[in-house]
Order: sequence, then C-alpha cells, then structure tokens
Amino acid sequence: MKITVSYSGGKESALAVYRAIEQGFEPIALITTFNTSVDRSHFHGLSEDMLQSVSKSLKIPLWLIKTSGEEYAANFEKALLKAKMQGAKACVFGDIDIKDHLEWCSERCENVGIKPIFPLLGKSRKDVVYEMIDTGFVANISIVNTNYLSDDFLGQQLTREIAVRIAAQGADVCGENGEYHTFVSAGPIFKQPIEFSFGDKAFKDGYAMLPVLTISSN
Repeated sequence: MKITVSYSGGKESALAVYRAIEQGFEPIALITTFNTSVDRSHFHGLSEDMLQSVSKSLKIPLWLIKTSGEEYAANFEKALLKAKMQGAKACVFGDIDIKDHLEWCSERCENVGIKPIFPLLGKSRKDVVYEMIDTGFVANISIVNTNYLSDDFLGQQLTREIAVRIAAQGADVCGENGEYHTFVSAGPIFKQPIEFSFGDKAFKDGYAMLPVLTISSN
C-alpha cells in the first residue's frame, strides 16, 4: 500500500518510517512543515537544503509545506490530498501516546479521506528511544528546553547512556513534552549517512539550539 509520511527529521518519525517499510508499505513522499517566518522546518529547525539531503538519502521525495501557523492545518490537509491523488491510502505519523497529537493527525487524515497510521502507538516512551538506538539510527540532540535539561546535552548522540542521563534530570526520556529534539542523520533506511555540522549555540525563549548545517551534497 502506498503511504505518505509526516516527517520532522527527528527520531520518532525516522523510526515510524522504518517500521512502515518493514511492514511492506511504500512511502511516496515525506511531508515536512516549513516555517516561512524563519525559513526553517517547524519544531526541529532544519533548513531546506538539509531536508533535501535527507530526502535524497532516503530516496523518498520531499514535499515541503511552506506555511504560517495560522494556515498550518489547512496546508497540511492540502498535502495529504495531493498524496491521495497520487495513490496514497494513508499517512504515517511518529506519535506515541499524546491524545491531542493523535487526534490532530487523525482529523487531518479523516478530512481528506485517508487513514492515519501510528506505528509507535502505545509503545512505552523508553522502549521507543531504545528501539531507535538499537536499530542503528544516529540521532543527535539539536534543541533542548532549558527548563528541563542542561544545554550540555546539545550535540550529543542519543545513546542508552545519554537516555539514562536525561531521565536522571527528571525529563521524559523520549522528550515527548518538548524537553529536546533530535536530528537523525543515519540508520537502516538511509542509503548513506548525512554529512552535517553544528552552527553556533543560540538561546531563545527558554530553548538552547545548535543549528544543523549541511556540509556536503553527496
């Protein structure tokens, strides 16, 4: 069955794509929302060049939804409708258990007549993180909410040891409450690792960030 994927560039969406492919689904597009006011993807802050590099490595076309917050839901539905017209029967999401998120994704799909698929639904958050690590994905922490975590975590590759340290600080190990975000650069569904570097550390509105920079188009 053909599907499209809501892809953020982070660990849950990468693992969800992997699981979907393992189950025999055929992704026809990565749908990524792009914040036109800052010229970066929503939530994970990735540039268009970096997202194109990911698309090239995954060999799945990238569909950027360039949108403001006010038109976010409507423009997401337009992308889903486009996918439906190209044969997609469902959209895959990396959400685990937050009711509002699951309902939002489901409503977008229902409005255009396709199915929502949640490969990680109901799995424990700790198990999601450990499965992502053990499956061979490489995810580096690029954003932290400094109300929960020290900015010392920025740039660190997410390993079991780092996950234990995150939990020890009282934060959700999976970052489901917005404690941190990751960038996935390699793993079993990547044809080759994404070469990248980090920019200068920045602080804004309680968050610390390391911009993810493209250093190679190969």
